[in-house]
Amino acid sequence: MKLNDLQQTPWTLARRAEKMNPSVIREILKVTERPGIISFAGGLPSPKTFPVQAFREACDKVLRDDGPGALQYAASEGYGPLREMVAAALPWQVDPAQVLITTGSQQGLDLVAKILIDAGSRILVETPTYLGALQAFMPMEPQVVSVDSDDEGVRVGDLAAKAGSGTDRARFLYVLPNFQNPTGRTMSEGRRADLSQLAAQAGLPLVEDNPYGDLWFDQPPPLPLTARHPDGCIYLGSFSKVLAPGLRLGFLVAPPAIYPKLLQAKQAADLHSPSFNQRMVAEVMKDGFLERHVPTIRALYKSQRDAMLAALGREMAGLDVQWNTPAGGMFLWARLPRGVDAIELLPRAVDKGVAFVPGAAFFAGQPDARTVRLSFVTASVAQIDTGIAALAAAIRETPGLRAGTRG
Repeated sequence: MKLNDLQQTPWTLARRAEKMNPSVIREILKVTERPGIISFAGGLPSPKTFPVQAFREACDKVLRDDGPGALQYAASEGYGPLREMVAAALPWQVDPAQVLITTGSQQGLDLVAKILIDAGSRILVETPTYLGALQAFMPMEPQVVSVDSDDEGVRVGDLAAKAGSGTDRARFLYVLPNFQNPTGRTMSEGRRADLSQLAAQAGLPLVEDNPYGDLWFDQPPPLPLTARHPDGCIYLGSFSKVLAPGLRLGFLVAPPAIYPKLLQAKQAADLHSPSFNQRMVAEVMKDGFLERHVPTIRALYKSQRDAMLAALGREMAGLDVQWNTPAGGMFLWARLPRGVDAIELLPRAVDKGVAFVPGAAFFAGQPDARTVRLSFVTASVAQIDTGIAALAAAIRETPGLRAGTRG
């Protein structure tokens, strides 16, 4: 709705509505729908990984054995057997009563924002951080403070300086330790230990988001932060990356002290997540299906990551483009040469048939205009080769760029 439209209608928007902005990624995805565009932009799981046959069989069984229950209203906490499966799968002791099934893990972020953020209260995030979390938090009008981060994750010294104490203590630190979106980095074992110790000593709550933790390539990541500090953490998980995002199912694990308020916020939002979807997921997951299925996802994504790394090494020669090597997940983080702005580069790249997400959108503080997020999981090896070559060509055509420029 445009400003002029509001001036001619009786509608008065709430102040929080001014804080709502469209997702940069969703807007870019509209561009990628053009024929012939190779997209490294979306954080979409590969449809090759969706267990369609398993869900077809589960659908038949659920409707045959418990059709009325699957199609009826249900408890806001979630389907009991599914909550028990979630609790049993986590690497620390969790009571199923602490598990809340959510409509995607994105809803978990929304619930956290509603019960923990007041207007003007301070929250802490990594640098950079997940754009969807910023979208969930901003309508509550917080003061968002970026904590310095490096390849090992949050820098604990800077976190200590910004955590505060007493009535000045930050409401929470939001963190993605495993194969982070957007950077693909993984927090080291030592950094997790130091961060957990500081959080416990400072009384700083943690919101740990872990949608990608099962997608490791060579070895699993270290234990979650919540396993070290369960009374001070809310843990968010998702079925989207290991089963299918269209189900819109996730979960959170919360300490008993705040679980009731999260539950009340969910009741106000949607009463409960879809009963039918929950029963289908529980049916598919039983008998160890994920233990057989997830390794096939890891193998596919690793091969695509390797293809993108090889293409970058081949096509970016002489351009001083820097990139990391993620140990899992779906994303690779790159930094363009000095003088190349990722937002300005994007339309030139699209003209050559390739799309990406400029990294600036992921910064709560001062953005780095030279950064880009590349998703490697939905493109074939041939498309990766073609797309990275097109991206390199677009970079080379940047006005004033000198090959080999460093910065």
